[in-house]
Amino acid sequence: MSAVAPWITEQAEALLAQRGHAWLLQGPSGLGQYALALEMARAWLCEQPTPQGACGVCGSCHAIGVRTHADLCVLMPETAMQALGWPLPEKAQQELDDKKRKPSREIRVEAMRDAIEFSQRTSARGRGKAVLVYPAERMNNVTANALLKTLEEPPGDVRFVLATEAAHQLLPTIRSRCLGHTMRWPQPEQSQAWLAGQGVPAADVPVLLRAAGGRPQEALGLAQGGRTAKAWSQLPRAISRGDVSAVSDCTPAEAIDLLQKVCHDLMAVQTGAAPRFFEPGDLPKVGTCESLTAWWRELAQEQKTAEHPFNAGLMLESLVSRARSALHSAS
Repeated sequence: MSAVAPWITEQAEALLAQRGHAWLLQGPSGLGQYALALEMARAWLCEQPTPQGACGVCGSCHAIGVRTHADLCVLMPETAMQALGWPLPEKAQQELDDKKRKPSREIRVEAMRDAIEFSQRTSARGRGKAVLVYPAERMNNVTANALLKTLEEPPGDVRFVLATEAAHQLLPTIRSRCLGHTMRWPQPEQSQAWLAGQGVPAADVPVLLRAAGGRPQEALGLAQGGRTAKAWSQLPRAISRGDVSAVSDCTPAEAIDLLQKVCHDLMAVQTGAAPRFFEPGDLPKVGTCESLTAWWRELAQEQKTAEHPFNAGLMLESLVSRARSALHSAS
């Protein structure tokens, strides 16, 4: 099974037909920014590229597949690199192995300086060099400013592709130095066919796609995380009962995202609108506009600290307890 969706391949083909040394891929999460960025880098470095993209069989494509390409520099938070299977620089890996620090959730300025030095070296395989930055909004101001000069005047044969789910958080000077591309939403039938091809059970496909707000990559993530159509439809009522087991397999950040979806749909029903993430029959008749609005604000506040090293189990219990209180509040 290929993880590269057809709408990603179509967008890659269109972008590769254009000239430019720096691209910014932007749009909501779950639309495949990272997948598209990697396909572009793969095609730039391919030894036998076609108008449709990389050949997939040459030495360069193989090297990218096993994460060892000498002419590809990947800039990500260390947590993302670990999750996506990219090796960390030797020094950073040693620091983590020695327990001197935890993996960074931001793109570190040291990594950016290494990338700038990489861009100034001669291509190892003779097809130029590529720098992939994802998620680009995880650059802080120091890191982003370190990139600016190179992005504006790159050494001869290096190209950049930045991918983001929050373009508004990037420095305007970063955005202005890139050609922009807004990610395309696939058609529902296209998304459903692809999810079925990835092994998602047919009965779960439409429910998980709705759960993901129409974002197929996010829907696949839900399926791979063990979510089923039945479990998803039962989630709002479980939260209403204060059942922590409904989110026990989630990180605090994932739990907050799920609770925001429940809150969104309950608020929609309260105001006479259609729910987006759940079927109307899945939602309990609880909460008032005032209590739901207050709960939404609480969740937004919790989201700011969701990645802090709190006790995850206690945080999940607190989130569900406060959700139950909000849903059963009389005012």
